[in-house]
Amino acid sequence: MNFQQLRILRETVRQDFNLTEAANHLFTSQSGVSKHIKDLEDELGVELFVRKGKRLLGLTEPGKELIKIAERILLDANNIKNLADHYRDNDSGELTIATTHTQARYILPAVITLFKQKYPKVHLKLHQGSPSEIAKLLLAGEADIGIATETLGDIAELASFPYYQWTHTVVVPKDHPLNQHPQPLTLKAINAYPIVTYHDGFTGRANIEKAFRHAGEKPNIDMSALDADVIKSYVELGMGVGIIASVAYDEKRDTDLVILPSQHLFDPSWSKIGLRRGHYLRQYAYDFIHLCADNLTADVINAEIKPE
Repeated sequence: MNFQQLRILRETVRQDFNLTEAANHLFTSQSGVSKHIKDLEDELGVELFVRKGKRLLGLTEPGKELIKIAERILLDANNIKNLADHYRDNDSGELTIATTHTQARYILPAVITLFKQKYPKVHLKLHQGSPSEIAKLLLAGEADIGIATETLGDIAELASFPYYQWTHTVVVPKDHPLNQHPQPLTLKAINAYPIVTYHDGFTGRANIEKAFRHAGEKPNIDMSALDADVIKSYVELGMGVGIIASVAYDEKRDTDLVILPSQHLFDPSWSKIGLRRGHYLRQYAYDFIHLCADNLTADVINAEIKPE
């Protein structure tokens, strides 16, 4: 048994038992993947995969137990490397942050500026994606820190910490009729126009739908997008009323739009910082998190990221 066999086992599961995809991800051949799996099964004397002909359909009971152990072994092997890197050169290395567009565009620039001043030799990698993609990167060990509103608090293998609270807000062009609407603004009044907002599963979309549902309305969502910049662009073109995260409105840049008093319409949302349990963090990773939220010290973090 060796690390490569365990990596192949893990990647085969991650790629939904598609050997071609597993081989591509590991930069090897499908025949090589198949041989490593067969050698591992022969060595252990049990079948790890359910098969139909040459196709793999899932894990057997021994395979389900082994994948848990393999994940722990590979995680600890990576932790050993990180530990050595930390003591060999503790102010340089690589830190990978997986986050959404809203966080990367509107929240993190100030944090990253301070971080780079303190750690100029640390290469910072930003991956932007959906909350589910961020969670997958954390679970795969391909990201050190995840930041998103959805998903991160729902996965047992991840520890999540509150980062900041925010609300949705309504934006319209200056000449839009809602800009002259009597206050307080209502969801019924908004629903008289096409709505442009986030895709399902992004930036508190569930909170938007919840608010309309409680008001007895079905939201008239005509367009949706992944990020606030796209939403604002189409609102500026007169395509509808925008509902965005309040942090995504910049009065210096969004001069063709006005923000309407609407915080009373939507429940607040929390963006979270997510970490994989058992993942060894370099000191600069702790410092990055502390810059985000000064209550998150190394002791607080370590108490939560211990493997369950």
